[in-house]
Amino acid sequence: MAESISAVSAQATKTEHGFVKAIGLFDGTMIVVGSMIGSGIFLVAADISRQTGSPGGLLLTWILSGILTIAAALAYGELAALFPRAGGQYIYLREAFSPLWGFLYGWTLFLVIQSGTIAAVSIGFARYLGVLIPAISPSTYIVPPINFSSHFAISLSVQQFVAILMIAFLTFLNTRGVQLGKWIQNIFTSAKMLALFGVIVLCIFVGRNATAIAANFTHLWAIRGANTIEPGTNFLKSILPTVTAASGWYGLLLALAVAQVGSLFSADAWNNIGFAAGEVKNPKRDVALSMVFGTLIVMTLYCLANLAYLCALPLEQIQNAPDDRVATAALSAIFGAKGALMMAVAIIISTFGCNNGLILAGSRVAYAMAKDGLFFKATGKLNDKGVPGTALVFQGVWIVVLILMRTRKPDGGYGNLYSNLLDYVVFAALLFYVLTIAGIFVLRWKRPEADRPYEAIGYPLLPLLYIVAASGIMGVILLYKTSTAGGGMVIVLLGLPVYWLWRRYGSAAPS
Repeated sequence: MAESISAVSAQATKTEHGFVKAIGLFDGTMIVVGSMIGSGIFLVAADISRQTGSPGGLLLTWILSGILTIAAALAYGELAALFPRAGGQYIYLREAFSPLWGFLYGWTLFLVIQSGTIAAVSIGFARYLGVLIPAISPSTYIVPPINFSSHFAISLSVQQFVAILMIAFLTFLNTRGVQLGKWIQNIFTSAKMLALFGVIVLCIFVGRNATAIAANFTHLWAIRGANTIEPGTNFLKSILPTVTAASGWYGLLLALAVAQVGSLFSADAWNNIGFAAGEVKNPKRDVALSMVFGTLIVMTLYCLANLAYLCALPLEQIQNAPDDRVATAALSAIFGAKGALMMAVAIIISTFGCNNGLILAGSRVAYAMAKDGLFFKATGKLNDKGVPGTALVFQGVWIVVLILMRTRKPDGGYGNLYSNLLDYVVFAALLFYVLTIAGIFVLRWKRPEADRPYEAIGYPLLPLLYIVAASGIMGVILLYKTSTAGGGMVIVLLGLPVYWLWRRYGSAAPS
């Protein structure tokens, strides 16, 4: 099997010329920045502040996420330069370990990580568009919920319909070629960076709240309103303590680790430029640099944004912001009702640009898997514009399914399936990040003479520190958010029988 995969990989490399080499360093950086900045930075500070219970804890959470993300990007650069082909992390795991590990990543990415994130961002787009156009409502149904089991239903609200239109529109635009996709990305990413920078400037310099600044920064580490953190199962509750951030150093470390779920999710997708490496003009240099420059820009903006929130709002207002809309609460404190409208426009721009980058990049993984006979044949073909058009359509259809699917709540209400799946994303994503960075060590041993135009900065110490830190966060999630970690592992492991079936019958997979 390894020999056949290598043969297919060689053929895939020969046909890489079918892609249009249109992405430069600036474009690649914009894909990274645009894919990372969605709606999370405007929302998750509320939950993080409830977990950590202090202004210092909120800031430290983002600083730690920044260090982890930048360290990972610095390490990934070596793999990006070593394998400058479409597929990115799928290729890295396949080459470092085996086709199985590459498939498990690609499977999880397609099923949840990329598709679930795109579904969530599209609903965020529709939700904030509803602030400007009230008719776009989650409770106004075109097709009311249809229950098909005790746990699941399907529906089509006006909000869902708008989200689906967004997915269809961006998918269509991206089938028209990477040139159009990159220009959309550059325009909207530039606009969203300006919008986020504007929020920072307004909160720190224009609407700074002297009372909030005194309360937050005079008592930077004073714990208030912190959530209780309980072990994830009854068995674990019998052997592990229930804590808060106020429970000494142990409680603070646990709170910081649990809070990483929100901050790391908001900082995810920095690796997406690797998926589109086949379309980068100078992939051996620019993929690595795009990852590093993009993560540095975004994590700096994220840390400054949370500093800005603390300059505009007391911690208690951040913790209790309506619907967790912290940025909206901050601008509303400065401009009143106009602030909410300003923030809605900023998030609409941000989510549109974010999804364009995610849709563009994600389809390239399905393409690479199909080239190895591990996904539908048709997704491994390029259209007349030099992009994997069928892979884009397959991805779009699955995203629409995730948007339509609902979960049934005990109180008779309805949730969103993608929300449940996204709870598992951080654990699954961290698992594959750790494995991929471990792959640097494996490949240094397996292929010591390989051409490495870029070598991981700080090797071996920095990659090793990332592996230890990320594994520690995974351990805390496993013990204290057991259902989240368990759900992530179930999704990954479900890929095993699918892989074996595809390996056996892949040559007969429908095209």
